Amino acid sequence: MTERIRIHARRHAAALAVAAALVTALAGCSEATTSQGPGADVPQVAPSVYESAEAAAEPAGDEAGDAEAGGDAAAYTTPGPEKVRDAFAGLQATLQETCTPGAGDCAYFLGRVNEELTGMEASMKVDPQGPGHFKEPLGWTATLRTVLAGDTSTANLEKHFKDLVSTRDRINSWMQGHPEDYR
Repeated sequence: MTERIRIHARRHAAALAVAAALVTALAGCSEATTSQGPGADVPQVAPSVYESAEAAAEPAGDEAGDAEAGGDAAAYTTPGPEKVRDAFAGLQATLQETCTPGAGDCAYFLGRVNEELTGMEASMKVDPQGPGHFKEPLGWTATLRTVLAGDTSTANLEKHFKDLVSTRDRINSWMQGHPEDYR
């Protein structure tokens, strides 16, 4: 019996060593920087994303005890919209990208622009300043949603390429005129 325990202990130690090596390797990768901040090959993730992920991964209050005891009552919360400055950073990341509608290279780009605009809209609606502070950008995204009519297929996004890109650019310009909202 003690031999069996030793074998299990060795296996667990080996598994922990592999996990530790992976975590160390990943941590090293995330710290690559240049004089301008993280390198181009390192995605930038806002601290609020980490906090939201940690909060979502842990059951709250008494539910934590139920989860450890094997109960079914463990409920996880879904993180809310990110802060306006974080959503704006994601939107700005699309400024240097483009595609040619009909050339087959637009699915990712237009999908991402649409996703970033959706995130920006959601963050503006729940910002402590209130949606009235973001009246113009929210109006532009509402118009875009009407134009897209809920169809986020690549064909429809390509059809409305100019609407997507001009809405992104208008919001970027508006935000540049309101630095207090993203600094």
